[in-house]
Amino acid sequence: MKLENYLKKHFLILRDGKDKKKNNFINKGRYVMAYILNEVTIRTDNSEKGIQAINELWQDISIGKIPILFDSEHEFQTGISPISKYSNYEGDESGKYNLTVMAVKSEFFKLMEDKINNRKYVRYEEKDENGDISVCAQKAWERVWNDQKSGSIDRSFTEDFESTVPKEYTKDGAAHCYLYIAVK
Repeated sequence: MKLENYLKKHFLILRDGKDKKKNNFINKGRYVMAYILNEVTIRTDNSEKGIQAINELWQDISIGKIPILFDSEHEFQTGISPISKYSNYEGDESGKYNLTVMAVKSEFFKLMEDKINNRKYVRYEEKDENGDISVCAQKAWERVWNDQKSGSIDRSFTEDFESTVPKEYTKDGAAHCYLYIAVK
């Protein structure tokens, strides 16, 4: 079932621009939910089909179809960053896992720095000079997988996090990717 059909079935979605009930958020000509979505989770894997599902999810988020980054007026929320959380691993990276996209405030990154200092997480940073986020993320994950194979890290496969920054939001014009990998 497509996400839009699922949302139509399970949530109040108004399209006509008329607010007939209290506390409904209406934005004429667009689907607007009568709630604020904090996160969305899919079950996926690293197969071609799984990666396609991840890309489609991010596309839906970036255009506001899934309103994680937008407020009730369909305006971009300031002071938040979208991140991916990888959890519920079915073994290691070759199995299925949950991918949760969520909006976090800057405090999240301070908390992650504390976890790095306490040796519970390892941070990986990559950038792509051409500004391609998917290339940047792929390079970062390949470093993780190579370090895992070589024994440089011992992943716990509990919760890992990914933060990507598009070239439009960086000073150097490159896309940046930051991975926070849970370790034993």
